[in-house]
Amino acid sequence: MQASLKKRSEIEKSLDRGFIWLTRIFALSIAGVLLWIAFQVAVSSLPAIQAFGLGFLFQTTWNPVQNQYGVLPQIYGTLVSSFIGLLIAVPIGVGTAILLSENFLPKAMRVVLVFLVELLAAIPSVVYGIWGIFVLSPVIRGIGSSVSSSLGFLPIFANPESGITGRGMFTAGVILAIMILPVITAISRDALISLPPSLRQAAVGLGCTRWETIIQVLIPAAFSGIVSAVMLALGRAMGETMAVTMLIGNSNDINVSLFAPSNTISSLLASQFAEAGGLQVSALMYAALVLFLLTLLVNILAEMIVSRVQRI
Repeated sequence: MQASLKKRSEIEKSLDRGFIWLTRIFALSIAGVLLWIAFQVAVSSLPAIQAFGLGFLFQTTWNPVQNQYGVLPQIYGTLVSSFIGLLIAVPIGVGTAILLSENFLPKAMRVVLVFLVELLAAIPSVVYGIWGIFVLSPVIRGIGSSVSSSLGFLPIFANPESGITGRGMFTAGVILAIMILPVITAISRDALISLPPSLRQAAVGLGCTRWETIIQVLIPAAFSGIVSAVMLALGRAMGETMAVTMLIGNSNDINVSLFAPSNTISSLLASQFAEAGGLQVSALMYAALVLFLLTLLVNILAEMIVSRVQRI
């Protein structure tokens, strides 16, 4: 009997060791693929790096005819459109997550709403783009005209020289907010649901109201999960291509006005890569490398924020 138990214990330990090594191999494989992609992009961008250096990040001219390339307007468009998307989506997404994780609604209704929110993530981006062209753009054009007529003295709401066409930075930001909303909602909801019931019970036992429990106890406890949701959504927003390309206007200029056309790095790649040749291909790969590094910096910053909050 003891020999049988000993043999079974050895088999279980062997299986545990095998599982640990298998997960290590998978984790290292993911890291290896990531490094391989970064290496290939960096190698392809070497001619542009040698030709333009770090000045590529601060130049505003993108002229394939004269082989003059700068990606500052695209960096500006990527960051601002993503920020607009987060500014709209984060409060709505976290609020929806709270609504779907607490007992505000009947269970049957919550199940339906969760399904509908997750269904938004399954819609192809080109469908969002088409919807944005025929539905969202006319609405933004009307709103932009009204806002510009009353607040046009502020540069951020000024009427651009080309007029308010409904395709520009703000339109791209709104469509990004809609696209990243299910990511923020789903992950934030999972973070809130995974909290132990004792937190709620202890807060209520100390005399906290329902909203005091949510705001002062549950949200801080789930903060790391919510930040992870926001950072994942930010990565999606920065890399989104088709919908943004169809709605942002694809203008390689920096304009402070939210209603002016702009461009992003991913839109630049989508609109020019198919017809590019020579140094232009290398410049586009250099732009892709910049986007890769921007996303990496955002994730490092998020990890630092989460680590600092957990220490507190």
